[in-house]
Amino acid sequence: MFVPVAPVIAPIIAPATAIAISSAVGGTAFIARPLCLTSRLIGVGLLGVALLLSAPAFADQNIVAADSAQVDCQASAKDLTRISLVEDEFASVSKIASGNAAEDFAVVNEPVRGDIYLSVPDGFARPTLSFFGTSKRGYVYKFVCRIGGDQAAQIFVSNPAIAAENGAGQKASPQEAAVELMQAMYANGTPPGYEMRQRSLRAVQVGDLKVQMIAEYRGSDLTGKVLRIENKGAKPVDLNEATVAPGNTLAVSIAQARLAPGKVTTAYLISQNGRP
Repeated sequence: MFVPVAPVIAPIIAPATAIAISSAVGGTAFIARPLCLTSRLIGVGLLGVALLLSAPAFADQNIVAADSAQVDCQASAKDLTRISLVEDEFASVSKIASGNAAEDFAVVNEPVRGDIYLSVPDGFARPTLSFFGTSKRGYVYKFVCRIGGDQAAQIFVSNPAIAAENGAGQKASPQEAAVELMQAMYANGTPPGYEMRQRSLRAVQVGDLKVQMIAEYRGSDLTGKVLRIENKGAKPVDLNEATVAPGNTLAVSIAQARLAPGKVTTAYLISQNGRP
């Protein structure tokens, strides 16, 4: 899931992976405990995992997006891609037919849940596909999906405005709570029930990326982390949810999805406490 900045999700930092980055961050945190030998040993082990792992990790794409925002995602090259709106449904999809079968894609609107399914033909010639989706609640999203991978893909899009529509009297779901926490992290604020620790742990090199956790928001159910990511390589790197976030992540947002050499961006991760 993602927040009101056009978030992020797709391939492909080579050789950085979600597991590698999460191991690097976790290992840094353990090593930062100077008086605990066990924690330091665990930290060294996690950093070793971060350096050894290089296979890309693929997971469901959870994105938070505001009305009229661009949703960056990854669509399957060989199978179906499902896009679902959290607490909303698709009412219509607008796309241009290219007239060339090798450059066109299909969209099917499933009427029971209001999801849509994308598919591309064999030999699809374009690296991305794009279209507009309008929801039954009246929100419009611009989808830009990179093409890649053989397996079916799932994309879940949440809109923070829907949580406000539902009213504050109801207990927030984990997704709604993640949206609220993400908004607070963007604003450098601390929502009720969370403790914010602003600290700069030692940066870790993962492939061409230099990754450093600079802040942590910890509550009873959720934990948010703010990462500083710098591209130390000679080529641009595409950052996305699949490459930045570990498997227990509920929401991800990256300020700059394509990171040029020498440039720095900020990533926001929210995970559910106690979830494997």
